[in-house]
Amino acid sequence: MTQEGFMRKRARDLGIPFRGNPGVLNAITDVAGVSVGHVTLISGGGRLKVGKGPVRTGVTAVLPRGKQYDPVFAGWYSLNGNGEMTGTTWIEESGFLEGPVMITNTHSVGVVRDAVVAWAYENGFYSPVSGDVFWSLPVVAETYDGRLNDINGFHVKKEDAFAALESASTGSVAEGNVGGGTGMVCHEFKGGMGTASRRLDNDSGGYTVGVLVQANYGTRQNLTIAGAPVGSEISDLMPIFESGNQSPGTGSIIVVVATDAPLLPHQLKRLARRVPLGIARVGGMGADSSGDIFIAFSTANAGAAQRFEISRLEMLPNNRMTALFEATVHATEEAIINALIAAETIQGINDNTVYSLPHDRLKQVLAKYNRLDRK
Repeated sequence: MTQEGFMRKRARDLGIPFRGNPGVLNAITDVAGVSVGHVTLISGGGRLKVGKGPVRTGVTAVLPRGKQYDPVFAGWYSLNGNGEMTGTTWIEESGFLEGPVMITNTHSVGVVRDAVVAWAYENGFYSPVSGDVFWSLPVVAETYDGRLNDINGFHVKKEDAFAALESASTGSVAEGNVGGGTGMVCHEFKGGMGTASRRLDNDSGGYTVGVLVQANYGTRQNLTIAGAPVGSEISDLMPIFESGNQSPGTGSIIVVVATDAPLLPHQLKRLARRVPLGIARVGGMGADSSGDIFIAFSTANAGAAQRFEISRLEMLPNNRMTALFEATVHATEEAIINALIAAETIQGINDNTVYSLPHDRLKQVLAKYNRLDRK
């Protein structure tokens, strides 16, 4: 099942207040040229039969410049490394992200990585730079969905990764129980995919920062929305796990940050380092069992990846980056909350159940703490 054509409610629809001005779509695709595709795999129910299901998983693709080869400057950062994002050593060394960023479940990283290599080869993605000698180091990240999904059944296939790449498009981005986020849990509510963006004012350059998250982390007691202690106020509706990892807060979060500001790799690493501040605003603490891994890229400086010629580049001065830092923090916060708002209650293996964050009760909590935007 490819990316859904409808949009669920988002945080701002409920009157949740946020800092900063979003782009038109309030999504990572507000950064011109960035495209996103999801493939969602949902089938079966009841008892776990490894290899048969139930299946609650998927794969998400983020293409910085769509389906064309033009590497972008990038940097990455890990708050806590109990997770995986392949290809990051070459990003650290070269400063370039050369293809898509893929996100899936923990045990599907290998098949998705191999699928990206095959997709790039079959579609001549690196042509003409690759010639007859072709190699690729794809970026594939993961979070664990084994509490809801038959993760050891390896249900994500090569064709699913292909479909996510082929379906990637600009425009609105589906959130919640979609793509790689299908089986994910966030602050012990149903989590998954979320996105948001910020548009800087003209005095700060008018640049755009977009964020996409796969949220699968956190304890209920720490959940904070708009400064209100939502987790302690809504302490019921806890997940029901007959089997699977039941440790509170177990999981991870992957965050992709895109911007059109002309930043070089060391500056993009600085941007990625601000992501944890946005996670912390929602109550994330970087638990021992959490893989908190982030990548940031810039779509500026098109054509910078010359093989033999000298590239002439633009670079934003470091002392003009604070507004971008703030935009990253605020967009990350909103993207996580968008994931929580869009996600729906789901049953998985052995009827394990994770409940969605109830919108009506959330609004009551925000009103109690005078945090509801009544405009």
